[in-house]
Amino acid sequence: MKQIYRVPFERNSERVKQLRYDYVQRVMALEADVMGHEQVFVDEAGFNLTKTRRRGRNIIGHRAIINVPGQRGGNITMCAAISQNGVVHHHATLGPYNTAQIITFLDTLHDMLTNVQRPEQTRYVIIWDNVSFHRAALVRNWFTDHPLFTVLNQKYDLKLT
Repeated sequence: MKQIYRVPFERNSERVKQLRYDYVQRVMALEADVMGHEQVFVDEAGFNLTKTRRRGRNIIGHRAIINVPGQRGGNITMCAAISQNGVVHHHATLGPYNTAQIITFLDTLHDMLTNVQRPEQTRYVIIWDNVSFHRAALVRNWFTDHPLFTVLNQKYDLKLT
């Protein structure tokens, strides 16, 4: 018997294939554009500060016991922007990310990228995932107010296999 791999039934549907095609066409259009651009990948990752041992030692016949606090540690969310030149900006915050925090992150990123002296005007293409607060009206308005920044988000799973 072979191992069964779970594949979402919509992964290779015609609709998803068309979305992938549209995504590639948009990337190709950006590459062909006369105005130079720089791709900036933005992503958030959350983690918990609680670190405990998973294994321990004790005398044979006795359990390995560790005392732990009653509550978990705090949740940290790290947001980072990475371009072809490396990490452009990063920010850590307690708790989850939301629309207000991503707007603050984008404002700081805008200030950092536009203060760099460049010979020609550069468009910045922000590539990120499809988290709900990335689609918020405030975020869409931010990109409307900052014409040198455009967003390219994926609306599907990029796994092609």
